[in-house]
Amino acid sequence: MGAAVELERPSDPAHGDYATNAALQLAPERRQAPRELAEEIAAAAAAVPAVERAEIAGPGFVNFWLSDAWLADALAAIVERSREFGADHPASPERIQVEMVSANPTGPITVAAARNGAYGDSVARLLEFAGHQVEREYYYNDSGAQMEKFRASVEASRRGEEPPEDGYRGAYVDELARSDDDPVPRMLHEIELTLDRFRVHFDSWALQSKLEGRLDEFLPRLDTYEKDGAIWARSSEYGDDDDRVLIRSPEQGGGPTYRAADVVYLADKLERGFDRAIYVLGADHHGTRNWYAAVARMLGYDPERIEVLIYQLVHLTSGGQQRKMSKRRGDVVFLEELLDEVGVDAARWYLVNRGPDQTIEIDVDLAAERSQKNPVYYVQYAHARIAGILRNARQQASESASPRQPLAPEERDLIKRLLEFPVVVAEATERRSPQAIPVYAIRVADDFHRFYHQHRVLGSEAEAFRLALVRATQNVIARSLDLVGVEAPERM
Repeated sequence: MGAAVELERPSDPAHGDYATNAALQLAPERRQAPRELAEEIAAAAAAVPAVERAEIAGPGFVNFWLSDAWLADALAAIVERSREFGADHPASPERIQVEMVSANPTGPITVAAARNGAYGDSVARLLEFAGHQVEREYYYNDSGAQMEKFRASVEASRRGEEPPEDGYRGAYVDELARSDDDPVPRMLHEIELTLDRFRVHFDSWALQSKLEGRLDEFLPRLDTYEKDGAIWARSSEYGDDDDRVLIRSPEQGGGPTYRAADVVYLADKLERGFDRAIYVLGADHHGTRNWYAAVARMLGYDPERIEVLIYQLVHLTSGGQQRKMSKRRGDVVFLEELLDEVGVDAARWYLVNRGPDQTIEIDVDLAAERSQKNPVYYVQYAHARIAGILRNARQQASESASPRQPLAPEERDLIKRLLEFPVVVAEATERRSPQAIPVYAIRVADDFHRFYHQHRVLGSEAEAFRLALVRATQNVIARSLDLVGVEAPERM
């Protein structure tokens, strides 16, 4: 027929393993009756060895049933690939930088910034699994008005005084004040320790002060003009929403803006040989996407090499009420507090299980609960249960094991679910949407639990085949968890 046929899994297994409405879609173009086209599709499918039978339903749907032999062979291939099942090997792998978190070192990492890290690191993990070389970078401002205000706040605490207006306060400021050292390096070290605990590890750290020192190299390459004593980039002519100030007027101090540092930083990334530079930014930076593309055009770079990923806010609830207070400061909740309450696994899971365009609301009570009502615990429990089965098995799971009897519906469903993994991962990578992985992992756990409650593995006539099935399931669950930074425990 020469046309692609899209398949979907029917909700009712009685309607086949897969179904397609291609005949209904193609009928107007082909000027044929849908049922007539459906007959052609069914006949072509029936000739495929993997298809046991194909039937026409309704006005032109075609339902397919796969053979047990094909599903067994597919399972063998999954077991053979082990935890590399679903990994890609692109013909032209890219060298990609993911810059994330990048919060100024004026205080501990907040839960909002932690979402940046969880999202960015999960995207990085997906890209690595897709065969790309990925480096993670943290970019921070170590100079300027906010940093001076932070230092002044610590100094005020040392003197026993109130911080300056709009300064920083809290227990962490008082802790830093107990030492005479510059608080910025110490705060940055604490941030790094927290992020290491959160399983977000960086390959490099970039300083705004060093980048600003190279501004003179790049200003001549930009389309600029002077207005009100300031130097502006004519970025609106290159796709940005507005023109941007690069150098403030003498009345405003005459120094470079953070937009000027953006210019140097973007060029610096691409000069280091990255094929793609990904920025992970909060919702308050929404207008930055067009700015970076405009800078790339002005500097002569392909703007397609620049990606800006935007994520929304995070709210915590406890006892049905939104949490507004922190033990250490009155207006934010720090990541360390959340990790102490719910653990790293739950924090990573809940901070990535919604799309970046959605606000996240974390029920801290549920996230801390060690029961199957907690989705991350539920998925981890499936992995641990399989680990227990394999520990007690008298034989190793073999990819060559074949079923000695017709596959049960629960076995078929679980194999089909595992076969979805490469497509789920590829789409999550392409769309920069790691939230698809937790959703998929829950479905795998659902299918496994249904299988496990209906069928004995050890001591059954189909033990060898079922050991292969649970081993494949364990590998897919473990990889799914790893892609979002969650551990796969052997025991729970």
